Amino acid sequence: MTAFALALLLCAGFVHAGWNFLAKKAGGGPVFVWLFALISSLVYAPMAAVAVAWVKPHIGLLEAGVMLGTALIHIAYFLLLQQGYRVGDLSLVYPLARGTGPVLSMVLAILLFHERPSALAIAGGGMVAVGVFALAGSSAGPGKNRRPAIIFGLLTGSVIAMYTLWDKLAVSTYLIPPLILVWAIDAGRVLLLAPIALKNWGEVRRQWREKRKAIIAVGALCPLSYILVLTALVTTPVSYIAPAREVSILIGTLMGTRWLLEEEARRRVPAALAIVAGIVALALG
Repeated sequence: MTAFALALLLCAGFVHAGWNFLAKKAGGGPVFVWLFALISSLVYAPMAAVAVAWVKPHIGLLEAGVMLGTALIHIAYFLLLQQGYRVGDLSLVYPLARGTGPVLSMVLAILLFHERPSALAIAGGGMVAVGVFALAGSSAGPGKNRRPAIIFGLLTGSVIAMYTLWDKLAVSTYLIPPLILVWAIDAGRVLLLAPIALKNWGEVRRQWREKRKAIIAVGALCPLSYILVLTALVTTPVSYIAPAREVSILIGTLMGTRWLLEEEARRRVPAALAIVAGIVALALG
């Protein structure tokens, strides 16, 4: 992995953890997902238009189908993630979701794309995964029913693996520019969730009135984090990218324990060190 790709992933980690923290605090559902997708599509539309004019990508029926597919996968991701945050802690759902995704992505990339990461990179990915699940195991105190949060965290992680591989094909095989792909994801989410929003227009107005700042912030930050990741994916194998981007787990866990006062922060230090060591191994690999 190049230093440039690693720098992109570190920046993406901070941005990604930030919008997840805000989404957890907002505690929204499908309406919240629709609202921040609307903001994202509006904010990034001018940049996507410039990218189309500058790059002049070929967007035929096949490429349009690829973008529609990724929009559907991302809808599942956002809805599962938001439901996970409604039933569990940020420091439980976030590590589980972010940890399951890269492990599955690495395995599937090796099987489907015939990628051959080095032994050091594989060891680094394994250390990241071990650290993530150790974090998740220490994320809730006695007496809490963690099962719903764990289920939604694992389901979200599985969808992350799906969209990582799908979007790798989109940017590297079908040559869809990352900025255009991300805008298409947001615009597709707006269109596909519009019936739910229109049916619950009173809830749309209430959430916009009460959570406007969070909606705008998430709408601006969410696409930015993924644009950085997709840019790194253009030249770097999935089996390196997927685990390395999990630096956001360290940041998100600290946000949950420090700012949301979630439990057992001291027990997470060894797990955090394992993740850092894994990222270093990936970079050297």
